[in-house]
Amino acid sequence: MKLTPELLSRSSSSINTLKDRSLDLRGLKIPAIENLGVTHDQNDSIDFTDNDIRYLGNFPLLSQLKHLQLGNNLISRIDSRLGYSLPALHSLDLTNNSISDLAEVGHLSRCTRLEYLCLMGNPVSREKNYRDFVIWKLPQVRVLDYQRIRDKERALAKELMETEEGRPTELAASILKDSEASAMDVDDVGKKKTFEPGRLNGSSRRLLSAEERRAIEDAIEKSESLDEIRRLEEQLKMGHTFAGSS
Repeated sequence: MKLTPELLSRSSSSINTLKDRSLDLRGLKIPAIENLGVTHDQNDSIDFTDNDIRYLGNFPLLSQLKHLQLGNNLISRIDSRLGYSLPALHSLDLTNNSISDLAEVGHLSRCTRLEYLCLMGNPVSREKNYRDFVIWKLPQVRVLDYQRIRDKERALAKELMETEEGRPTELAASILKDSEASAMDVDDVGKKKTFEPGRLNGSSRRLLSAEERRAIEDAIEKSESLDEIRRLEEQLKMGHTFAGSS
């Protein structure tokens, strides 16, 4: 069932026990988040539990929204700009989804007010160094998977993931992978060449134009899977661009 303006207008919105206005969209087989602009940013909480959502993104600016429940969906990708769309996001429940890449979790770093995060039941939560990486990458989070983060854990995570110079260690670089690692200058840490999204065909001289960069961002935004994103990256490495694509 598509998340249409009509469906949103029919959905229940009420004041919960925390005195927050909550929008109930549970169990509707919604495949994608869309059309939330019609809510006029009136909700403190939205419950998307038990749907078919694959991508955590496509939010308009919702300055009021503090809590998101997204348990039991199919989410594998997280919008790197989520923090700009949801600047007040305080708690995020992603229990039992399909996130398998720690770099996707790293996209939550711009959610500067996020304090409560649950990723239990995702493939990523079974990765080695999962908890250490999340604690290091998201220092604003106080409670991860219903366990309070202790100062000792933070110190250990920083020791594992960050050098004395404040750069990612080789372990952190291997987790962040090409696109995010290059943005954090891990060439000096890992001593290996990485692909920079702003350059064509691995060149250190040929920068993308603003038009080419927008076209690439649009292509990635419209992609349906991680495999499709990887294919786009491979095409970029070959020197292809997406300028003028629809």
